[in-house]
Amino acid sequence: METKKTREGFASRLGFILVSAGCAIGIGNVWRFPTVTGQYGGGVFVLLYLLFLIIMGLPVLTMELAVGRAGHGSAVQAYRALEPKGSKWHLHGWFCITGCALLMMYYTTVSGWMLDYFFKFLTGRFAAVPQDAVGEIFPTMLRNAGEQVFWMVLVTVLGFVVCARGLQGGLERIGKWMMSALLLLILVLVGHSLTLPGAKQGLVFYLLPDWQRAMEQGIGNVVSAAMNQAFFTLSLGIGAMEIFGSYMDRRYSLSGEAARICALDTFVAICAGLIIFPACFSYGVSPDAGPQLIFITLPKVFVNMAGGRLWGTLFFLFMTFASFSTVLAVFENLIAAMCEQLGWSRRRACVVGAVGLAILGLPCALGYNVWGALQPLGAGSTVLDFEDFLVSNLLLPAGSLVYLLFCVSRWGWGYDRYLRECNTGSGLRMPRWLKLYFQYILPVLIVVILIRGLV
Repeated sequence: METKKTREGFASRLGFILVSAGCAIGIGNVWRFPTVTGQYGGGVFVLLYLLFLIIMGLPVLTMELAVGRAGHGSAVQAYRALEPKGSKWHLHGWFCITGCALLMMYYTTVSGWMLDYFFKFLTGRFAAVPQDAVGEIFPTMLRNAGEQVFWMVLVTVLGFVVCARGLQGGLERIGKWMMSALLLLILVLVGHSLTLPGAKQGLVFYLLPDWQRAMEQGIGNVVSAAMNQAFFTLSLGIGAMEIFGSYMDRRYSLSGEAARICALDTFVAICAGLIIFPACFSYGVSPDAGPQLIFITLPKVFVNMAGGRLWGTLFFLFMTFASFSTVLAVFENLIAAMCEQLGWSRRRACVVGAVGLAILGLPCALGYNVWGALQPLGAGSTVLDFEDFLVSNLLLPAGSLVYLLFCVSRWGWGYDRYLRECNTGSGLRMPRWLKLYFQYILPVLIVVILIRGLV
């Protein structure tokens, strides 16, 4: 029981909520959400996303937090503390650690793109090139191996430097400041987008349900995409959220805290659309342009916009904060696992982690240039595509299914113990009558996501 006495916790409830939400808030919110919303018809997709977030994402989030708080450790240690004697649920903890490392093998590269673009706008790089050449900056950046590796390594080192200062002195202090700045930037950028001449058309496309447009995409495809987005936006299944449950006190119920995290995560996702779609309609840009929307389409918009250098700088600063908050949170998970399983000091774990992930990040950073011939998922694919496939389509849904079954089955921790932990403290309560839904319906929904992703 000594670990419980000495384990560091968050200094404040606000710190826990902001840092935990920062883990969930990332590229899935500010890049993928507007992209898939544009692709799948706008308002109908948004409504379905919110529905699935409530009936799927929120319950699994409470389970991951419950395992962390009751088990009082990172995934392996928490499973070992809670699993029935002789069972092997803790093996999933090792998959969680692997998943976190695999996620960071490509996420640091993408976070580096955000930081690179922030400095490009800040220093006037986009203003210095002809307008018809703006779209070439991104592919040129990808082909530059030195540039790719530099920004990836910088993000990795900065992340571990912050985490080396401890939970309260590093992750919580920087996380609170960064998330507060992110939310302020969102409000400024949304306010500016709503003043653009095409803002009304963008809002109509984004927020008003258009069932005809959804039927053109196929209602089944829209439902499936909304289910996927609601599930993946919270980074569930690889212990990334579980570690923050292990730092929580027991004064507040997990349902209430999970609802706050979901609300903050959704607020950022919705606001990202409020920033992007008015700009698209104001400057005649297709709102379903896909991932290139962020790095090719929007820079063209900013270049043509009055004060575009300022707005481009602020937008990519916002994107940098959103992605870096996830980097910090997942690094904390890896550090905690190394300290618990290997008995290392935090400083040693940070040094080894920084060197290790900088090396492991090289295949992704070099996958667009030196190793461009490596196409693991077929012609035109990249190392990033392969690593993202493993995490998003396999480890996240499969891991979430394991957390769910551990919490609701009699062969695992059990529904009664999960419910007692979830409802400990003041706040929103998880009702007991949801047991049948958790045991028989929610697992089927997650299996559908898993099968669809693999197919």
